[in-house]
Amino acid sequence: MSSLGNKLFDDYFEKIYSSRWPEIKKALIASEKQVLRQNQFVPLQTPDSAACDFLKNCFWKPENFKLEKNSEGHYAYYVMDPASIIVALVLEAKPEEQILDMCAAPGGKTLVMAEQMQSSGTLISNEYSESRRERLTRVLHEYIPKEQRMFMHVKGLDGNQYGLRNAETFDRILADVPCSGERHLLENSKELSLWTIKRTKNLAVRQYSLLSSAWFALKKNGRLVYSTCSISPEENDAVVAKLVKKRKPEILRPSWLEALDFIEKTDLGYQILPDRAGFGPMYFSVIEKV
Repeated sequence: MSSLGNKLFDDYFEKIYSSRWPEIKKALIASEKQVLRQNQFVPLQTPDSAACDFLKNCFWKPENFKLEKNSEGHYAYYVMDPASIIVALVLEAKPEEQILDMCAAPGGKTLVMAEQMQSSGTLISNEYSESRRERLTRVLHEYIPKEQRMFMHVKGLDGNQYGLRNAETFDRILADVPCSGERHLLENSKELSLWTIKRTKNLAVRQYSLLSSAWFALKKNGRLVYSTCSISPEENDAVVAKLVKKRKPEILRPSWLEALDFIEKTDLGYQILPDRAGFGPMYFSVIEKV
């Protein structure tokens, strides 16, 4: 790791988070807490571990836990960051709707939405990367019996195409877009050494393009959730702010989020930071097309 690259990274986030930055960085380097989410498509099993008190059907993942398939070849649990589950839940998918998961791999959020839809309507699970799309397809096959996933379709389009090809098509869209992923950066000294502010700015351009595409693909009065696992405001509120300026959406504040005291409000959304929550990071904004 070059000292210069590391210093640029630290200086950038210290300006944003001030005296809180060392604790955030420490928490990003530490292993995050994960949960076992019960798979609702197969007979339920209850693990020998503590229930997660703020997420239904979730249990804290014990150390050295090993996933095992049932006799039908499906897993009973999906291992997830609790913050990712919250993002999927806040979309509030419903049966009979047309829903797009724009950047769907590895598939955990798609599973949450599929359960809420009760195998009805249409769920497009899109992933542009071929290797990640293969993983997504494998996850869906390993968790959902064939007869219960007939309403689901895996696609490989560039997310920017949906706004052009499918204008005002979907009732709800999750745009969990590619981002800097600072937790993963800190795990990879080579990648961290290459980090510059330009990287974040370039990603923000791509993120706004995907968000705009999702906006055009969304039906009137539809719901759009924009999310990243970045802690950079440049990739979070600043991206949503461009949409607010150009398209005048309504920013929603779902009341059930108020009970989760580890969630921090931002100007246009919410942030879950690991120094407070023990998991994450995650940013999300809940947007309605009025």
